Amino acid sequence: MEGSRFYVRGSDVSVWKHAIWIAKPLPEKGDEVYPVVDIVVALHMAQTERRRDAPELPDFSLLKRVARDQLIFLLEQLPGRKDLFIDADLMSPLDRIANVTILKQHEVDKLYKVELKQVVSTSDQLCFLIRPRIKTVKWISDLVNSDKAAGRFRRYKIIFTPQKFYACDTILEEQGVYGDITTDEWNFYILPLDDDILSLELPEFFRDNFLEGDQRWVTTGGSALYLLQTMYGSFSKVYGIGRCAKMVYESWREQMEDGDQRIKQPEFAKVFLIDRDVDFVTPLCSQVVYEGLVDDIFRIKCSSVEFGPDVTSSDKSIKVMLNSQDKVFNEIRNEHFSNVFGYLSQKAKNLQTAYDKRRGMDIQQMKTFVADELKGLKQEHRLLSLHIGASESMMKKKTKQDFQELLKTEHSLLEGFEIRECIAYIAEHINRQVSLIDSLRLLCLLSLTENGLLSKDYRSLKAQFLQSYGIHHLLTFANLRQLGLLVEQQSGETLTAMESKVGKLVNDKTVGKLTDAFSSLANKKSNFRALSRKLALVPKSGEEYDLRVPRDMAYIFSGAYIPLSCKLIEQVLERDGWTGLEEVTRMLNGQEFAGSAGGHSADAQRIILVMFLGGCTYSEISALRFLGKERGCRFVVLTTAITNSARLLEALLDNHA
Repeated sequence: MEGSRFYVRGSDVSVWKHAIWIAKPLPEKGDEVYPVVDIVVALHMAQTERRRDAPELPDFSLLKRVARDQLIFLLEQLPGRKDLFIDADLMSPLDRIANVTILKQHEVDKLYKVELKQVVSTSDQLCFLIRPRIKTVKWISDLVNSDKAAGRFRRYKIIFTPQKFYACDTILEEQGVYGDITTDEWNFYILPLDDDILSLELPEFFRDNFLEGDQRWVTTGGSALYLLQTMYGSFSKVYGIGRCAKMVYESWREQMEDGDQRIKQPEFAKVFLIDRDVDFVTPLCSQVVYEGLVDDIFRIKCSSVEFGPDVTSSDKSIKVMLNSQDKVFNEIRNEHFSNVFGYLSQKAKNLQTAYDKRRGMDIQQMKTFVADELKGLKQEHRLLSLHIGASESMMKKKTKQDFQELLKTEHSLLEGFEIRECIAYIAEHINRQVSLIDSLRLLCLLSLTENGLLSKDYRSLKAQFLQSYGIHHLLTFANLRQLGLLVEQQSGETLTAMESKVGKLVNDKTVGKLTDAFSSLANKKSNFRALSRKLALVPKSGEEYDLRVPRDMAYIFSGAYIPLSCKLIEQVLERDGWTGLEEVTRMLNGQEFAGSAGGHSADAQRIILVMFLGGCTYSEISALRFLGKERGCRFVVLTTAITNSARLLEALLDNHA
């Protein structure tokens, strides 16, 4: 390796087969050649230079402190020793706000996970920290009634987070325990996951809102925006697209009018709200930036990931926090996976050089070295070992799963080439039962990029899928069709003929409503090809794409596709509104809006809040970070939850036999 020179071709997917980065012999005449180590150093210097010009982000740790203080106050409303029951999906977020030590300091005796089964607690005071779910409230009601029947007296308190819904009180009344339980709300709306990532930690938002049509979380979204406004100042301009985004915007406006009218100096000003169903293609693509790939394979939860023995090279698993505090991770998180091993290799050499400084030191120098540097070097060494182990593990897994073929199929679908070959590959993938989620993902990508499947293809692939994975997935297909993710092509004539026949059977007043309904049905189709041409989402084929020096946001998908969600944000911010994007918004079924809310400072204009309703991927966050560096601004992402293709599709599975 030492002194060798390598040429990197970004579009070559054989990167996954033999090495973590593509190393090829010297190229043909006329091609530029770069030493890998020099590139890594140059890129690092360029990024550092850009960062100096970037505005400082607000201190979001304040949100944690406010949430912790409120929780402690609510716990103290039930004085004395008590047992605390916590919803399973609240355990990780709670650990980031108030760990076990803090809870014990405020008279919490034992902690239990809510499992909807018989309680073994012997405490006379029970406190429940839960999401406002009917089944959990019913379980608590049954517990209270069971205690009453046994003649046992206890005090009960339910803390709903982030808010209590009317249905919860109704259940308590129906079960006859409303007077036996005190209830409170813990307004824990936002969990800061990193310097520029904020999450509502509501993974159910996606299914509830977009599939079930349950809008109960809309107010929560508005409350999250209002909380940010009260703590960090007003937003001068708000842009958005999507039905849910519009409702969240209106909810926030209502709360703003009813609340404190005092305006603080804003720390960031522009806000962009976007619905997940505006862009389904992006979360369904395989992630190839380091952080996204770690999430796809190991599942990052609240910025924490558990690395198993295959990564740690021991018989133990280790939980690791993945955020900007991890210096090694912070340098590689947004890098395409093909560049990661080159960086880690150089980092290892630098670390060894730092260790080698010890040689020839006198006692005083050694003392200073141990006091000032050794601890940091050991920590960096530990993290470096973990990320090298994770990279090797991911490379093995992805090679094993024929990942290069999968990527090639995805890229062909995005570009609209060799569709029949793609359909044959998907059919083979289904019949080999490689992965239920990957099979569904490819089917949905095919449907979204081709504006639906031809009837014969739809019926054939659906039959093969049900044979491979079970007939109960008929419900899953119904869910995917409802969201427009996997549909059979309908000719315009079919809809018009149906509309005409039904129209003859009803009066004129109803005809208008039916026309709207039919047009809505027609609009469920994807317009990906037209949008791709209009916004230049897919770079021209045949062009070389150097992943070491990305030229646009397409690098997050190996140069094959610029995420639609991020391209929309870029275009709207560039134009300061939707003017000139009328054709694009028409293809996205409208629902775009723009508004202003107050004053701003020059520096605040360079910090932009982007709110994803229904989830956001780490790849999109990486793309926005890249865009921010290019434009000299910073993006802060506020999302209902971090998502990826697996989480999104698992939320739509109905596989209960």
